Amino acid sequence: MKVVAVAFGCVLVLGGAGAGWLYWHLDRNIHSVDIDGALGDDRPARPVAAASPSATAAARPVDTSVLNLLVLGSDSRTGEENKALGGGDSGGARSDTAMVVHLDAGRTSATVVSIPRDTLVERPSCPTESGGTSAVAYGVMFNSAYALGGPVCAVKTVEHLTGVRMDHYLEVDFAGFAKLVDALGGVDVTTGEAIDDDLSHLHLEAGDHHLDGAQALAFARTRHGVGDGSDLGRIKLQQQLVKALMSKVSADGLLTDPARLYTVADAATGSLTADTGLDSLAELTGLARSLGDLTADSVRTVVMPVVRAPSDANRVVADEPEAGKLWESLR
Repeated sequence: MKVVAVAFGCVLVLGGAGAGWLYWHLDRNIHSVDIDGALGDDRPARPVAAASPSATAAARPVDTSVLNLLVLGSDSRTGEENKALGGGDSGGARSDTAMVVHLDAGRTSATVVSIPRDTLVERPSCPTESGGTSAVAYGVMFNSAYALGGPVCAVKTVEHLTGVRMDHYLEVDFAGFAKLVDALGGVDVTTGEAIDDDLSHLHLEAGDHHLDGAQALAFARTRHGVGDGSDLGRIKLQQQLVKALMSKVSADGLLTDPARLYTVADAATGSLTADTGLDSLAELTGLARSLGDLTADSVRTVVMPVVRAPSDANRVVADEPEAGKLWESLR
């Protein structure tokens, strides 16, 4: 989310009448979904404790209270760009990456919890586009929630699984993610073992690598060429990539290059779908400002504790009580 902070910087650097047009363009890039309106009040409570907003002489107060966000990477399986990047030929949409991002009070540290897409869950009744509701489903794959009811059902399923209120929702699509990495000039990762995955089109020797957008996306998607071939191996790569991108943004000094700054801001906002509390450039930049002291080293990445599902060796279920203890620590 720090990447989005470049948006205001771009407007300020280029200035003048053009700034108004740039702000309008970047703001319109962001897709919006009304999670709160769709789900109403039948949700976990918001955290009671909150940090006082911090302020400096040069800026208005910034909210640094506890915050939980659901961040999804979507496999839309539609569109020529997504297809070329490995989206496939089938219709429908899936959430192949799901992370609950918990920002601690003060927002100088965070915990990122990955939920394996192959987790079997109880999917609650969700609102449908036709105005009705879906039936409760038991023992279905976690990512079926997004396929059935989009962001709204994904949020409701995560809240039902975790008991944690998702304050905000952010979704990044295939093509947008690849463009963002390219706009940043690529990202550096280190692999402890060779990756050889024909399905994701990724072939890397063990060692240090500089990845472009398409390679970074393949790195986040690959599962058959690393570890035991399960979703858990892919999650480790995704978490490594998140930290590498944070380090890249922090070290890049984008404000000294207005043209590149705009390219990054355009890619960042163009790749996003956000809830109505984060669907404007001003709101996203406010969030990014609150993360000014958050570094890659202060972000803890974990996977929801899971065990192999008794009913299907290719699926997993939450490992209780360990999973429950983890979610309790984030409330």
